[in-house]
Amino acid sequence: MATVRVHEAKTHPSKLIVRALAGESIVIARGSEPKVKLVPLEEKTKPRRVPGRLKGKIAIDQRFFEPLPEDELRAWEGE
Repeated sequence: MATVRVHEAKTHPSKLIVRALAGESIVIARGSEPKVKLVPLEEKTKPRRVPGRLKGKIAIDQRFFEPLPEDELRAWEGE
């Protein structure tokens, strides 16, 4: 774990970021006292979508696909 002073951190922030992204932990010290630790953030990865993952786990009643009765159809159409 590398320790740098505030002045160096202000002068070369890009270099410190590159080092942190490479996996190095960097401590920033004010005087001789460590104050801050610079580490890379953990990247959030979205879970991969798998087609058909719920196949066989969800059942849709076949009545869902049948045409609506005339009175209900008129109600949906605002008549």
